[in-house]
Amino acid sequence: MKLLYLSIPEREKVWKEILAPHGIEMIMGEAAVTDPASITHIACWEPPEDIARYPNLEVLISVGAGVDHMPPLPEGVALSRTLAESIEKMVRDWCVMGVLATHRDLPVYLDQATRGEWVQHAPNTAKGARVGIMGMGRIGQLTAQTLKSLDFEVGGWSRSGRPVEDCPVYDQAGLDAFLARTDILVCLLPLTDETRGLMDAAFFAKLPRGARIVQAGRGAQLDLAALRVALDAGQITSAMLDVTDPEPLPADHWAWSDSRLIITPHIAARTGYEEGARHVLAVMQASAAGNPIPGQVDQKKGY
Repeated sequence: MKLLYLSIPEREKVWKEILAPHGIEMIMGEAAVTDPASITHIACWEPPEDIARYPNLEVLISVGAGVDHMPPLPEGVALSRTLAESIEKMVRDWCVMGVLATHRDLPVYLDQATRGEWVQHAPNTAKGARVGIMGMGRIGQLTAQTLKSLDFEVGGWSRSGRPVEDCPVYDQAGLDAFLARTDILVCLLPLTDETRGLMDAAFFAKLPRGARIVQAGRGAQLDLAALRVALDAGQITSAMLDVTDPEPLPADHWAWSDSRLIITPHIAARTGYEEGARHVLAVMQASAAGNPIPGQVDQKKGY
């Protein structure tokens, strides 16, 4: 088995130390490929322009948790997203930070600080504040557990509505009811045809007036122009965004200077070098043994 690695060079030494003892040869970059037919696995963030160049490819592995940027793959080629505990915890931490920041009106105080204003406002308490998490996979459940421990009232939404212990979960038919009970919305959804443009004017109107938004899903899910209108109307109080559309957000974009927004540059999580390599090793070993691929994505659903 040979692995073609197409990502940052800083990982190379760590990955080779983990993969080499298992007989896995790692090739850095397409320019170093002398025999495309020998490549059985590719690990990348940006996929090759011509995947068909590798006729014996078995699995394309995203080095991150997202796969929405991946093209349709040839029949017989599996797609895997990296599973890593550190990713889950880092995204959980960012979401909890976003909930607390918006709930405790941090955007207001950051804005006051730019003018040297010492003005106190009545604090919000977690007890009774209703958080709604869209996307109740591993990260969503971890986020829900942490927020519940802080006394927030947490509910979840997923397309299937699959039950989660100690957390009410709404299904697709219950979306309006879910939004109506959500004071702080946390988005952790993957980008699919169904979620693209999901958070628009009609969506915001279904939330309680003055709701907060915490967006850690994908930028194309949120209509920034509609968000601006909702902010101006008071329907949305504030938002914290780790992803935007476009991305990167242009330096002159209005959102950077809007005091009601906190924006971070897609840094909620980054795969640790060792964890990433161990996921690739698990994928390649499963592939060789004919076992289920860790992190395999249903390419029709997009997750």
